[in-house]
Amino acid sequence: MLKLKFPLQIFGSLLFGVLMFSCSTTKKAVAHTPPQPAVQIIPKPQVLTIAVGVYEVPKLSTVAFTATSQKTADVLITMLSSIGVNSDLKVNSEGGHFNLVQDVNLTQQLGEEGYTLDITTNGVTIKAAGETGLFYGIQTLSQLLPVGGEANEGRAAKVYLPQLNILDVPKYSWRGNMIDMARNFFDVDYLKAHMDRMALYKMNRLHLHLTDDQGWRLELKSKPLLSQIGGQSAVKGGRSGFLTTEDYKQLQAYAKERHIVIIPEIDLPGHIYAALVAYPELNCENFTNLNPKMATPPEFYDGYKVGWSKLCLTDPKVYEFVAEILQEVSELTEGPWVHIGGDEIDDDLYETFVVKADSMIRSYGKVPIGWEEMSKANGSETFISQRWNGKTTPKHPSKVIESICTSFYFDHANVTGQEKTNNWCQKSGVSLEGVYHFIDKEDEIIGVEAPVWTELVLTDAMLDNRLWPRLMAVAEIGWSASHDDFEDFTNRLRAHQSRLDALNIAYFTLPEPINK
Repeated sequence: MLKLKFPLQIFGSLLFGVLMFSCSTTKKAVAHTPPQPAVQIIPKPQVLTIAVGVYEVPKLSTVAFTATSQKTADVLITMLSSIGVNSDLKVNSEGGHFNLVQDVNLTQQLGEEGYTLDITTNGVTIKAAGETGLFYGIQTLSQLLPVGGEANEGRAAKVYLPQLNILDVPKYSWRGNMIDMARNFFDVDYLKAHMDRMALYKMNRLHLHLTDDQGWRLELKSKPLLSQIGGQSAVKGGRSGFLTTEDYKQLQAYAKERHIVIIPEIDLPGHIYAALVAYPELNCENFTNLNPKMATPPEFYDGYKVGWSKLCLTDPKVYEFVAEILQEVSELTEGPWVHIGGDEIDDDLYETFVVKADSMIRSYGKVPIGWEEMSKANGSETFISQRWNGKTTPKHPSKVIESICTSFYFDHANVTGQEKTNNWCQKSGVSLEGVYHFIDKEDEIIGVEAPVWTELVLTDAMLDNRLWPRLMAVAEIGWSASHDDFEDFTNRLRAHQSRLDALNIAYFTLPEPINK
C-alpha cells in the first residue's frame, strides 16, 4: 500500500468536518439530529451544490475502486485511517462507502485534473478521467473531514460529511511557486513538507531556483566542482549546501506522488558567480565579465547586488560548458521543462546566447522556460516566458507564466513595513488582498507562479511566513473560475487556521473574517 506522509494525515478543518458526540449526563443520553456541516473549500470549486442532510462515515468502511486507481485508493485509505476509520478494499466495484471511479470517457468534460465529488446518504463517489483528478477530488474531500486534535477525537466519535455535489476543473494548468535555493539553502525535508502543503491546495508546479551568485545547489557529475565549491557559499547569514543527484531524484519521486512537477532553474548567462568561482576559466581575461567587481575568484560572494556577473560569452569553451550542464540537468529531470534564467544581464551577445541555449534545451527533449527578458531574442515557438516586471516587448508571441512582481513576489512584505522583506518592486508590499485581486485576462497566460527570493529569508519559518497564507490566494487564482469576492475568500481562509496549525506552518497572521 502506498503510504503518503502529507496532509492526508490531518484532514479537514473545524468547519469542514463536524464531529458529533453523544451527550452523556447522569441521565440517559439524548439523541439529536446532527447539524449541517459548513463547507469552506480552498480553492473554490467551479460548481458546488449543497444539499440538506449529512452522511455518517462508518467506522469500518469499504473503499471501492477501478483497477487502475490503486495508488489513489491507498491515499484515501491513509486519509481515513488518520481519523480512525478502517477500510477494506473492493477492486473493480462501485459498491463501497467510498467509490473511486476512473473513466477515460470523462476526459472531454473534466480534462486530466478535473473531478466530480458526490456525497449522498449512500456514501461518497469521486469520478475522474485519471489518477490526477481522483487525487484532487480526495484533496477536496479532506477539507470536509476533521483536522489536528479534532481528528484524534474523531477516532472515538462519529464523523459526518455534508451531502453535496461538486464538479470541478482547474482554470489554469500551471499553478506554482518558486523557491530561491541559491541565496539560502532549503533541505529535502523542508521541500517535502512544502509539497505536502502545495498538493492540499491543488498546486502542481514547484520551480527551484538552484543557481545564482551566492551558491550552486545541484550536484552535477559532469562538473563536480559546481556543488563541491559553489555549494559552500550563501547569502550573508544564509545556509549553504546542495542537493545531491539522489536528493533530486527523491524529490521528484515525492512530487510525482502528489501530482507536482519540479522545474529546475539554472540561471544563465548572468547570476553565475558561484560557477565562476568553481571554474575560474569561465571568466574573461582580467575578469571583465564582472562589472562592477563585487568579488573575484576564489572569493565567495554573500551580498545582495544583482546584474554584475556573467559568463564570458566571447569564449567558445563557455558554450561547451553550458551544453554539458544543461544536458545533465535535462537527463536528471523527469518533467518536461527546464528553466534557463536569462534575467538582468547586459551583453551584446545576450540574444545569441539565448537562441543557442533554447536550442540546446530542445535538443535534450525539454521545453525551455526563461524570465521575460529572454523573449526579446529570436527563440523557438515552444519557449515559455515567465513575466516578472512586464517591461519586455517579446519578439514573438509565446506562452506566459504570470509572476508579475507587484502581485506575486512574496519576498515582499505581507503588510507595509514588515521587517526582513524586499520592497524594490512595490513599496507597500504585496498584501493578501492585493494578490487575490490580481487581474488575469491575457490569453497567453498558462498559469500563475509566486516566487520567493531569499536574500532576506534565512530560515524555514521565515519562508513559511512569506508563503502562507498568500499562496492559498495563488491556488485559488490558478484553479477557480473567478476570484472576485475577497470577503468570501477571507471567511473560508479563517476556517483553515486549524489545518495550517496541524501542518506546522509558521504562517503570517490571518485576516479577521469579514461578515457581510
